[in-house]
Amino acid sequence: MSETKVAVVGGGYWGKNLIRVFHQLGGLSIICDTNPALRETYESSFKGVKFASRVEEVLNDDSISGVVIATPAATHYEIGRKFLEAGKDLFIEKPLALTKADGEKLVNISEKNNCILMVGHILHYHPAVIKLKQLIKNNELGDLQYLYSNRLNIGRIRHEENILWSFAPHDISLMLSLAGEMPDSVNAFGRSYLPHPVEDVTLTFFSFPSGITGHVFVCWLNPFKEQKFVVIGSKKMAVFDDTSRTDKLVLYHHKINWSGKEIPSIEKSDGVPIEIENYEPLLEETKHFLECMKRRTKPITDGQEGLRVLSVLEMAQNSLKKRGKL
Repeated sequence: MSETKVAVVGGGYWGKNLIRVFHQLGGLSIICDTNPALRETYESSFKGVKFASRVEEVLNDDSISGVVIATPAATHYEIGRKFLEAGKDLFIEKPLALTKADGEKLVNISEKNNCILMVGHILHYHPAVIKLKQLIKNNELGDLQYLYSNRLNIGRIRHEENILWSFAPHDISLMLSLAGEMPDSVNAFGRSYLPHPVEDVTLTFFSFPSGITGHVFVCWLNPFKEQKFVVIGSKKMAVFDDTSRTDKLVLYHHKINWSGKEIPSIEKSDGVPIEIENYEPLLEETKHFLECMKRRTKPITDGQEGLRVLSVLEMAQNSLKKRGKL
């Protein structure tokens, strides 16, 4: 598909997936990772793709116009800054940085050097989310009232950043997009149960100027994996379940009948699965980056969108420090 060549920096946990899809699209030129043990694996799997062990090798390669960063979040700013200053387009996995100030610096450098800056908020490229946005735009759900998500797992535990910064960016990004505005109030509660200084569990509440409210619950000490995003509208309710193998988007048309009574009656309805297109969100996301590079167009999840998510994360983090107080 692509004549545009990119380098993927970070070939580990998530980087290996980005390497796969960029290679599938014909856009992968260099894999950069400090782990020499990966060289043999990648060189045998991706013929013709070069392997670099230092970021400087990619920086000095004039044939590389775009760089994909899939390194630990704590390194995003420093690595991203180098490539943007070198005039290379940048796809950076969430979060954009670990502070809003650093995120603003990356955005400013990208604008100064006319570089594409895209953040890996993958939910925006998911066929179920795209369909959900269409339903909301067409007023199928009515007025939005409450949004909430559960992103839970007994999985890969980090110590560089807490669960809020590790798990919540995707859901915060989607919540901001659906609400169409920034929250005016953010309250977060969390606790560390493992012997490390970062929170393993957080629950964050949001209030928006329009009256929409919501929450995001994230945890990496859960007995099972759950990734659900629920939208409560005045007409219908929608459930996006990314762990479901079949019905990833389901609508519910429950009715509450007051009829002048103090206690209303509830008419429950069966969930109606919504047909969605069948494609891999990550593949769609990487296609979008390559197209933005070619056409010099603004990504859906550009640097400014990444900054909005960082702003909310900082509001939540400040609330965590105050134990939920504003």
